[in-house]
Amino acid sequence: MLRVVCLCVLATLMAGVAHAQNKLIKDGAWSLVSVTADLANGSKSEPFGADPKGIIIFTPDGHFALFQSRAELPKIASNDRAKATAEEAAAIVAGSIAYFGTYSVDEGERSLSVTLDGSTFPNILAGSVQKRLITSLDTNELKFANPRTPSGMTLQTVWKRAEVR
Repeated sequence: MLRVVCLCVLATLMAGVAHAQNKLIKDGAWSLVSVTADLANGSKSEPFGADPKGIIIFTPDGHFALFQSRAELPKIASNDRAKATAEEAAAIVAGSIAYFGTYSVDEGERSLSVTLDGSTFPNILAGSVQKRLITSLDTNELKFANPRTPSGMTLQTVWKRAEVR
C-alpha cells in the first residue's frame, strides 16, 4: 500500500513538473540568443552570425510565430521591397527565415512539435510537421535542437525570455 501511495505521489509531482514546463513554453515570447549548426562533416557554423536577431512567440491556444535573421540585413536601395535587386534579395533570403503555425509539447520525450502553416521557405517547410528536442528549459532560458534541417544539419538554438517593455 505504501508503495502505491509513493508511486501516486511521484506521478503527481512529475505531472506537475511536466505541466510547469509546458506552461513555460506557452507563456509568451522568447528572444534569440544563438543558433549553432552542427554540419555533417563535424564542423560548426553560425548560420545567422555571432549576434543573431529573432523572436519566437507561443500562444496558450497552440499557435506560434518565429523570425530569425542576421544582425544586419541589407537595406533595399530602391526603398521598395518589390524592387529589390537580385543581390539584395539573395542576401535577405540567405540571412533570414520566418515561419508560423501550431505547436504541441510532449513533456515525456521533452519535445516540441511544430506544424508549419507558412514560411519564407515554403517549398520545403510549409505544411510540414517538425520536431524540436528540448535540451534545457527554465523560466528564463529555452534551448532546443532541430535534429535535421532540410539542408542536412542539426541546429542548436538558444532563446531567453523576452523582456517586457
